[in-house]
Amino acid sequence: MSDTRNSLFRLKDFGVSVWCDELSRDIIRGGRLKQLIAEKAVVGVTSNPSIFQKALSEGTAYDADIAALAARGKTTEEIFDALAIDDIREACDVLRPVYDSTGGEDGYVSIEVSPSLADDTEKTVSEAIRYHREIARPNLMVKIPATRAGLPAIQRMIALGKSINITLIFSVDRYAAVAEAYLAGLEELAKNGGDLRPVASVASFFVSRIDTEADKRIDEALARETDPDRKERLEHLKGKIAIANAKLAFARFKEIFSGPRWEALAIKGARAQRCLWASTSTKNKNYPDILYVQELISGPAVNTLPIKTMEAYLDHGIPEETLSHGVDEARHQIETLAEFGIDYHDITDNFAERDGVQKFVDSYVQLLAGLDEKVRHKAAS
Repeated sequence: MSDTRNSLFRLKDFGVSVWCDELSRDIIRGGRLKQLIAEKAVVGVTSNPSIFQKALSEGTAYDADIAALAARGKTTEEIFDALAIDDIREACDVLRPVYDSTGGEDGYVSIEVSPSLADDTEKTVSEAIRYHREIARPNLMVKIPATRAGLPAIQRMIALGKSINITLIFSVDRYAAVAEAYLAGLEELAKNGGDLRPVASVASFFVSRIDTEADKRIDEALARETDPDRKERLEHLKGKIAIANAKLAFARFKEIFSGPRWEALAIKGARAQRCLWASTSTKNKNYPDILYVQELISGPAVNTLPIKTMEAYLDHGIPEETLSHGVDEARHQIETLAEFGIDYHDITDNFAERDGVQKFVDSYVQLLAGLDEKVRHKAAS
């Protein structure tokens, strides 16, 4: 019997869950989210300041609530907070059947703590607790950045039995620290008699931004090179480093979530902290539009896709195992960067993290500025 499922549904055969990297009130209340679940295999949703900025800037779906909240004397930040909580709660309700049918494996909706708190452990913990309390849905994941200050916040939230999406991961070493925080939190929860079974977590790698910065540095190295053979070797590295980084991260995932330490937690009902591939729309138009889907197929894992990328994958995606292949080649590609004076660790550990946090801070500032303008316009009309 032939398989009539579309290519997005068939990704699940390889352990890949499709989450949607877009969210707005129109998508939720207009039935689009239910349609994405039914037709495009969507089993989760993520949000961040950039996504909310886009949602609030388009259409009039939020205008009545903005006016009502402003009339009650709410600040711009309080208005955004209320709007975001309402959207996330409603999205959680739409995805609750997925959460129930998958036994809590999928069906999650993520909301991010303010990016301005990325370097403040205590405020991050306080905000994450507040979101879990006010949204009050078992399929909520609160997003905490994988900054140095975020690591202890991750452990503390897991120890409290709360599901967490760890975001803005770029380096394999930082991912290992994130996984350690997750395991230590589970061990603390178990020690205190807590139930490990409802706790879920994903470790979100921002993929395309690695290639954006790596390609920039490769181009700079190419401009310095005069040897044709070396230039050719450099050219072959363009568009390869983000996937290579993901392959090494996934290999590390399989090492971490195996062996005696993990097995002791798994027996108590713990779930592996899946890798989540984020920032998967292709930024370089010279690269295939489904590059960061097609080359990241293996599981258990999550891939968060904008709707446009879903459509592209439906059109010409080929579900097949890719991520677990070529790990040695990936390691060699990354090692080759050093031959040309390109510091891979500076790309992933330093630049990408700083840039990633700053982009979210900038989006949050722009979001509040746009919302404030709407409030003032409503007051004047």
